[in-house]
Amino acid sequence: MNDAKKNRSKSMAKAKMIGVLVALGIVVASALYWYMTYTNSAPLAERNVPQTDGNLQTTTNEEIITSIAENVSPSVVSIVTNVTTQTIFGAAQGEAAGTGIIVSKDGYVLTNKHVVSGADKVEVVLSNGTSYTNVTVVGSDPLNDIAFLKINGVNNLSPAELGDSATTRVGQEVVAIGNSLGQYQTTVTSGIISGKGRPITAGSEGTGETESLTDLLQTDAAINPGNSGGPLLNRSGQVIGVNTAVAANAQGIGFAIPINATKGALKQVLAGKGVERSYLGLRYVTLTPDVAKQYKVSVTQGAYIVGAEGRPGVLPGSPADKAGLREKDIIKKVNNMTVGPQGGVSSLIGEYAPGDTVSLLVLRDGRELTLKATLEAYSD
Repeated sequence: MNDAKKNRSKSMAKAKMIGVLVALGIVVASALYWYMTYTNSAPLAERNVPQTDGNLQTTTNEEIITSIAENVSPSVVSIVTNVTTQTIFGAAQGEAAGTGIIVSKDGYVLTNKHVVSGADKVEVVLSNGTSYTNVTVVGSDPLNDIAFLKINGVNNLSPAELGDSATTRVGQEVVAIGNSLGQYQTTVTSGIISGKGRPITAGSEGTGETESLTDLLQTDAAINPGNSGGPLLNRSGQVIGVNTAVAANAQGIGFAIPINATKGALKQVLAGKGVERSYLGLRYVTLTPDVAKQYKVSVTQGAYIVGAEGRPGVLPGSPADKAGLREKDIIKKVNNMTVGPQGGVSSLIGEYAPGDTVSLLVLRDGRELTLKATLEAYSD
């Protein structure tokens, strides 16, 4: 009898426990149903959502571009030049405009050579409207569309921070700042790097001169006449290129000289030595699968040394000649920087000053070897 009572008690306790759990489940389910229903049907003011219009909020990308514009614009100048041109009616005075990048507190400015080519007078205007006419053209790079100016009598300017163009990537977001159309100072546009290693022939509207340029960054950030010489910037506000040209009869195709290609000459300028451009003394073609097929080489990346039009691939007596380079050598690296993805040979060499020694990884007859070359100043 006692055993039967115990069994009935256990059964009743178990039933009560089951009842409690069922009731608790019903309460939880009801609460969840209420929450889901209420939060999706309650008036907007009662929901846990922002009360402001999201379209009025600045995105992270907008904040970055705004910050770049505010921080870098004081380092960007407008350049106005007076140029004398010859017409069938005689000499005529004209005015041209471009952009420049402040690279030192004491007034050195980096710009394009074609911006100041043939200028009788140069005026530099800061982003705050301050104008300087006591400006000297220090000189220009004989191998690139780069020139340097000096604003005399200043020591408190805001130099831009230079970045590393060798590590840029296709698709990377960029910002351009310039004196668009010669009328709109510090115009800010944005886009991406659309391509690298582009060759173009650029011309100057003022003088009609043309120049073949290689290894350029291509961007879809809007670049217009007047933007020449202005900075192409990464998302940290560092200069990675010097805007130099826009493709004719095209939209969204602009070009910039990689900033690394200017660093060697800049080092000499800031040291008071004028514009001295380092060189190797080579003629080469940049390898691609098509070019490799044309020259019947197995490597599709690097610089293939080859003569052209009766001229040797290695200039006699040049740094390349002294280093032991030969025709049909393929330069794969310059100081551990890979030729092609990180820049052409000319741009990679442009990062160094005359007198610097660079290490060249060369492929010759299927065998890799390392050569040392001491760079010299280019001379016509």
